[in-house]
Amino acid sequence: MSSWTNDERNKIAGAEELEIAPVRSDGTLRKSVPIWVVRVGDDLYVRSYRGPGGAWFRAAQRSHAGHIRAGGVEKDVTFILNETDSRINDQIDAAYRAKYGRYPQYVAPMLTADVRTTTIKLIPRSKTEE
Repeated sequence: MSSWTNDERNKIAGAEELEIAPVRSDGTLRKSVPIWVVRVGDDLYVRSYRGPGGAWFRAAQRSHAGHIRAGGVEKDVTFILNETDSRINDQIDAAYRAKYGRYPQYVAPMLTADVRTTTIKLIPRSKTEE
């Protein structure tokens, strides 16, 4: 698997929003939707604001692949689902609070148990992995 360069990681983490487009069952990309992205250590994470019922999240669960765009970076990615480590999830919660704390009415739902189950780590895919 590929890894993010420091420049890519910084640009994506610094972006206010990330455009995410999971792959459909026919191999095409869904229409992209804007979501929040946070960084914990060297990893980038997203969650579904609508919880497990979010359309883009359900597509991501099926395909485990998609395309992202943020901070001038565009990448095909693999979705690593079901982050169950509570320590990592607590760090992701803290990252959401730190980055988006000026929107408390939207941050609070991102920290619920239901939404935490939708935590996805984004891993870049190289052209040879497709």
